Amino acid sequence: MKLNDWLLIFLAVGLIGILLIASPAIASLIRLPSGEEYSELYLLGPQNMADNYPFDVVANQNYSVYVTVANHVGSAVYYVLYLKFGNLTDTLPNSLLESPLSSLYEYRFSLLDGGYWENLVTFSFSNSSISGDYSQIDNLCINGLTLSVEKPSLWDSNNTTFGYRLVFELWVFNSNSDVVSYNDRFVDLQLNLTSTI
Repeated sequence: MKLNDWLLIFLAVGLIGILLIASPAIASLIRLPSGEEYSELYLLGPQNMADNYPFDVVANQNYSVYVTVANHVGSAVYYVLYLKFGNLTDTLPNSLLESPLSSLYEYRFSLLDGGYWENLVTFSFSNSSISGDYSQIDNLCINGLTLSVEKPSLWDSNNTTFGYRLVFELWVFNSNSDVVSYNDRFVDLQLNLTSTI
């Protein structure tokens, strides 16, 4: 073999070695598609399990659920979670638009990719009334903060309920536009006001 042949072999082996040594750094710079990127939002019951959710509620009694957000986006995300309250005739969010209900309570937090955030939400109702086919909840207390909601509900004879719902909407901060925008993720907890005593 000639010297030039040995030189080419040496250069090829050297370049392969450099690429092998530098591959972790290169892999961190190059991001290959890794499947669906999404944010996860869900509720768990008071024992942090997917059961025993409050449904039949009585005024002046505390209830609780766990709300959880998980980040599977592929990067760190700044989230805003809005809590809203309505009756069963109020419009829920959909894949394009958030609910038109006013936000009553919010959580703000950041999550790294693969991270999750969980919080216990305690709520109760006060200054409530039921009269014939009409009910009204005037105050909603969330985590010790009493808020005026003045939300009526008509008797639903099909479901035999005075139906209300807590709506949790997930929003994300967009660093390109410096605004938070609806993330197409929501969960709602349906409630039936059974007594105001």
